[in-house]
Amino acid sequence: MHTDNLLRLDANENSLGMAESARQAVVDTLDNSFRYPDAQRAKLIGKIALANAVTEDHVLLGNGSIESIRMVVQMLYQKGLKTGQPFQLVAPTPTFACAELYADSLGIPVVSVPLMPDSCDLDFDELQSIANAFDGISLLYICNPNNPTGIITSTAKLRNWVTNAPNNHYFLLDEAYSGYVTDPSFESGIEWIKQGISDNLIVARTFSKLFALAAMRVGYVITNPQMASEIGALMSVDNTNLSAAVAAIATLDDNAFLALSLHTTNQSRQMVETTLDELGLRYLPSQTNFIFHEVKGDVKVYIERMHEHGIVVGREFPPIQSFSRVTLGTPDEMTVFIETLRLFREKGWV
Repeated sequence: MHTDNLLRLDANENSLGMAESARQAVVDTLDNSFRYPDAQRAKLIGKIALANAVTEDHVLLGNGSIESIRMVVQMLYQKGLKTGQPFQLVAPTPTFACAELYADSLGIPVVSVPLMPDSCDLDFDELQSIANAFDGISLLYICNPNNPTGIITSTAKLRNWVTNAPNNHYFLLDEAYSGYVTDPSFESGIEWIKQGISDNLIVARTFSKLFALAAMRVGYVITNPQMASEIGALMSVDNTNLSAAVAAIATLDDNAFLALSLHTTNQSRQMVETTLDELGLRYLPSQTNFIFHEVKGDVKVYIERMHEHGIVVGREFPPIQSFSRVTLGTPDEMTVFIETLRLFREKGWV
């Protein structure tokens, strides 16, 4: 629990907190903290493989999904050095910036492609054009559903692109929020890996969101075994600690908690969307645990005023203007947010 008494709706955390089953699993294994977590890591890999109907050779654990994303960038950077090929990262903007930040730290060129202005979907034509025009290795980073917009991209277009891309194009699909998706048109890249549509496809996932284990830092990658071996060669040993491993295992088995987690988010989403409709504020159709919504007025001022009223909301996400991201906390938390938003309307602030 935060000690500053602020209502934190800015980091897309799961306000339910970790499952009781996960908490108990951590407590029960504390006496083994002097042992390395090999057995627990192996068990978690097996459970992830079983849940996704892949072999264990398809699965890599990471310190959150962030380590996995970093190591994909690192692996392709080194591949470029070894083969004498230039390497670039291509990503939409705005999106989750971890891959871009790591590329910047290595001096890797990053090409950012603005989302389509009306739909906020990927600009497929521009992304493909940039990759096709580059004489070297291109890594296409696609967060799907996207952060901060909360929407999924066209499954048919993305699948067709991945299927027909040349072999110097690699795709990293960040599916951190896939557990919240209700749109039946969505298809995970994991299914495409199993179907073998591309050897250059990597899917990253995390236990931070639906599973409510953000502080535990546990995530994973699913890709073909050869790619997994190349990425895994760069990963740190025992990068998933004992507590994280047993908490993730317990939550994977806790269907009641996962159902509650999804139900609570859906309930909070409906509350906020109803309010935004009443206030005439536009929002994107969220498939995540946050909503990207219109603010009538200066977004920076809106953020500051929310903070003054005890609520922390998401930062600005250029180049999109006049929109704010709010995390979907518990219904009680969203009641506070809704009351504050209505107060802002009364004052003429939104």
